[in-house]
Amino acid sequence: MENGQMSVNPSFWRGKKVFMTGHTGFKGAWLAVWLRRMGADVTGYALRPPAASNLFELCNLDELVPTVFGDVRDSQSLEKAVGQADPDVVFHLAARPLVRASYDKPRETFEVNVVGTVNMLEALRLAAGTRAVSRPRAFVNVTTDKVYDNRDWAWGYRENDALGGYDPYSGSKACSELVTASYRSSFWNPSSYSEHLTSLATARAGNVIGGGDWAADRLVPDAVRALQSGKAMKVRYPMAIRPWQHVLEPLSGYLMLAERLVEDGPRFGESWNFGPDSSDVRTVKEVLGLMGDCIGSHSFYELEPSNANPHEAGLLKLDCSKANRQLRWTSKWSLDTTVRKVLDWYDAYERQEVMLAFCERQIDEYLNGWRDPVCGS
Repeated sequence: MENGQMSVNPSFWRGKKVFMTGHTGFKGAWLAVWLRRMGADVTGYALRPPAASNLFELCNLDELVPTVFGDVRDSQSLEKAVGQADPDVVFHLAARPLVRASYDKPRETFEVNVVGTVNMLEALRLAAGTRAVSRPRAFVNVTTDKVYDNRDWAWGYRENDALGGYDPYSGSKACSELVTASYRSSFWNPSSYSEHLTSLATARAGNVIGGGDWAADRLVPDAVRALQSGKAMKVRYPMAIRPWQHVLEPLSGYLMLAERLVEDGPRFGESWNFGPDSSDVRTVKEVLGLMGDCIGSHSFYELEPSNANPHEAGLLKLDCSKANRQLRWTSKWSLDTTVRKVLDWYDAYERQEVMLAFCERQIDEYLNGWRDPVCGS
């Protein structure tokens, strides 16, 4: 602990029954690796990962984590899986996560991100009704920093700022926030906590980067593909400003939040921002510049601003003072260190290292506060 900062408590998770949706995705796979390393009893529910490279299979999670392959829109399958798992903690990460893709498939985006959240909460509610209340439970709905009514403010959005959503993805995630708040008020009201012992929270993270992400229309995966192919990527929004952070940063926040939900009940059953220091709220161009410094070349991208693309916010920042103060959570890695860690991961992948062990090593380095020198220094 540095300067009053708290960290994830591994002993809390040892033997805890954890149910995850979306664990075959990028963030979900990292979280599953971390939970297993701490000794949690993890059950996953998700779509099968893509046939191409994916972190879930690279880390052998298909063999290590009991998994029900299913769609969160399938309420019966989800209810059965939750009932059998009887979890202490639920992390809901399953989503259609991309802004540009949401313009192409708006109905599917709303169905997965909104109805999927309803189905998850219904499954938890129905499972609770079949058993006597005997122990605390926590539910963490992972949403996004894009739930806010973005006005391109120069300051960070706080948890009590208005929700919005220009595009289908952002709007659907704002709806998911409202669904969670409604279920909390209607079925797990904090005023009657002693009767149900269940606390619900939502977590809003900034732009997450890390090794093992191969999604289309994301900055780092697109850059890695450009480096591998030798064909420069076209950068459409070079001056867009985002709160960049390593994937382990918000995951540590989700874990710490769940710990407090279980230990301290509904006092933490609210919405929470998890983002980087203000110094790491940078432009797309700056992030690519850091990557270029690390590899000693900037030829893998070309800046081609365009107004022909679907709308995306130009400026987005988070105010994380609530998590800093009440959870004693704060980001650990600077953007320079984050970029180095991301490129180290892809280098290890190219060298065909054992990626589960490499992910676990990066988790240990994160917990121990280890830092690389700045790229180009």
